[in-house]
Amino acid sequence: MTETPDATRRAPHDQAFGPWVQTTLADGWDPEPEARHPAVPGAAQAAAAHRARLLAALPGRAVVVPSGHAPVRANDTVYGFRPASAYTWLTGDQAEGAVLVLRPDGVATVYLPPSAGPGTLTYVTDRREGALWVGGVPSARTTAQQLQVQVRPRTELAADLAALDRPRLLGGVEPDLGAGDPELARTVDRLRAVKDDWEVDRLAEACAATARGFADVARELPGLLATGGRRGERWLEGTFWRRARLEGNDVGYSSIVAAGAHGTSLHWAPVDGDIRPGELLLADMGVETTSLYTADVTRTFPVDGTWTGVQRRVHGAVHEAHHAGIAEVRAGNPFLAAHLAAQWVLADHLHRWGLIEHTADDAVHPDLDRPGAGAHRRYTLHSTSHLLGLDVHDCAKLDGAEYLDTVLEPGHCLTVEPGLYFQVNDRTVPAELRGLAVRLEDDLVVTDGAPRVLSDALPTDADGLTAWLADAQAQPFGA
Repeated sequence: MTETPDATRRAPHDQAFGPWVQTTLADGWDPEPEARHPAVPGAAQAAAAHRARLLAALPGRAVVVPSGHAPVRANDTVYGFRPASAYTWLTGDQAEGAVLVLRPDGVATVYLPPSAGPGTLTYVTDRREGALWVGGVPSARTTAQQLQVQVRPRTELAADLAALDRPRLLGGVEPDLGAGDPELARTVDRLRAVKDDWEVDRLAEACAATARGFADVARELPGLLATGGRRGERWLEGTFWRRARLEGNDVGYSSIVAAGAHGTSLHWAPVDGDIRPGELLLADMGVETTSLYTADVTRTFPVDGTWTGVQRRVHGAVHEAHHAGIAEVRAGNPFLAAHLAAQWVLADHLHRWGLIEHTADDAVHPDLDRPGAGAHRRYTLHSTSHLLGLDVHDCAKLDGAEYLDTVLEPGHCLTVEPGLYFQVNDRTVPAELRGLAVRLEDDLVVTDGAPRVLSDALPTDADGLTAWLADAQAQPFGA
């Protein structure tokens, strides 16, 4: 053996290994059972098609796309690893520390980091590379077969990159590899914006699992109310997370589980409130599948199954706006068409309720210098739509002008999510509305005709939601 204790990574609290133990630790092991990649049928074929599209858009130079590393949470603990979306889109792989090199001739090579297996001291002692600590990793041979690419050790990457002519690097993932190419990042996101059938199927899976997670949450409400509902938001957050981990990889983003006035905070982060009778629950949650495509769905409903008059009125306005937006998700329409339609409906309700002086036509007028333009935004706050895919806010490397000027075509996937939010400290709002928040969000795919609503397993109308609540609560867990 040539390894020494200095060749391993030890934490300050670790005990040192004496010379005799070092010489024996590496011996007496059978081969490590080989780990497997997440089983995502069709991922390799889809990735090959994505690589071909990228080379056609950016010919002539090699492309380098790293998967990245898990970020530090605190001190020597890290968050769970999730690869860069562009890397997974181009490879179908999810390995940490891996790098894809795509040559202009179409040859794709994935460079995998080392993993110390049986027969080495680091197998037992190394917290980052020792397979006994982190579990085995797929072999190069298995990876090559599954991904249908060449596989080489990461240790050969530097030399191979040096032999390439001005390769384009996807920046923002692994800074040590060099400066990123902004055009590569924009091109990848431009291509990712239009999903193929395989990707749409993954999003449909995410939405189906998300609907089951919402039902899990609904099923927990009677028990929470019966026991006082203390910190019930966290209980419900954990309930949905279990579904995400069971059926997918994780949640696609931090779940927003907001009861009562907490719903008026768009990204309610503490998620530590109580669940009380008579209040609304705004739940914005999505399952990320094993393929890493994520849903993004919001429903707002009464925790005890009974709407008050004012709750129903606000929900009805948002529901009307929601469906006005969905009707505009059609090939050939501007990306902003859904937003404008939904916002007009909300502004019209706000005007008729006396909350804004100006009409809906004035409020949503494109000339932002016009008096009254944007008068409704005090109560609507956010945009109605965003692209969806491997990232919950997909294709964010596109600049704002290109993103907003998108003309929809079949395969675009986006959300429609209007909302009304009346803050508890807003003096322009009557007392009966203060602390009320309603948002409805569905995930849609643009087709040659009417849009396909992937999340339609969950109703959006007030009566449909209360019937869904009752049905979910009548079913056993896991139904």
